[in-house]
Amino acid sequence: MAPVPGLNPASLPADAVEVGRIQEAWGIKGWVRLHPHSADPASLLHTRQWYLAPPEGRYGRGFEAFSGTVSITVAEIKSHGDGLVAQFNEVADRSAAEALQSARIYISRADFPAHTDPDEYYWVDLIGMAVLNREGVPLGVVRDLLPTGPHAVLCIAYEAEGKTLERMIPFVAAYVDEVDQAQRCIRVDWQPDY
Repeated sequence: MAPVPGLNPASLPADAVEVGRIQEAWGIKGWVRLHPHSADPASLLHTRQWYLAPPEGRYGRGFEAFSGTVSITVAEIKSHGDGLVAQFNEVADRSAAEALQSARIYISRADFPAHTDPDEYYWVDLIGMAVLNREGVPLGVVRDLLPTGPHAVLCIAYEAEGKTLERMIPFVAAYVDEVDQAQRCIRVDWQPDY
């Protein structure tokens, strides 16, 4: 595949979050099928300014659409079947859409839609938060979240005996007392020996 003309080189914003990738071309008019990283792709549907980066690893072999990072403007995005499809102002035909296959999609965190429920959080905002129990004992730092069906589980990294270990705490009201985004900490009803 040849480079795609009309793509604008850009730098990733400091608060950029990878939200998905371009899966494949869809149709003949430059549309692409998307693979969102989240089951709730609200940020993809809400934001019109995206940043694309080349794929990594085996997906990056032979990728020539662009190098570095480019900005792209969403002309239209919609649900189709069990997924999402999008069309960009800068992509005019199927050949250009095919060249973008596997490109990673980034969006500025500032462009994410606001939550209407005060007890809803974007996972990206929880990662890196300190976790303390009710007694103020540090339990570690949120490294990741694990979806388990009915609720998520906080994956917390902590140091013990010179090793980095992990504890898991269900992210439910029964155990989570408070999420203080300003202080970047989560208070839980959990003991270090659980």
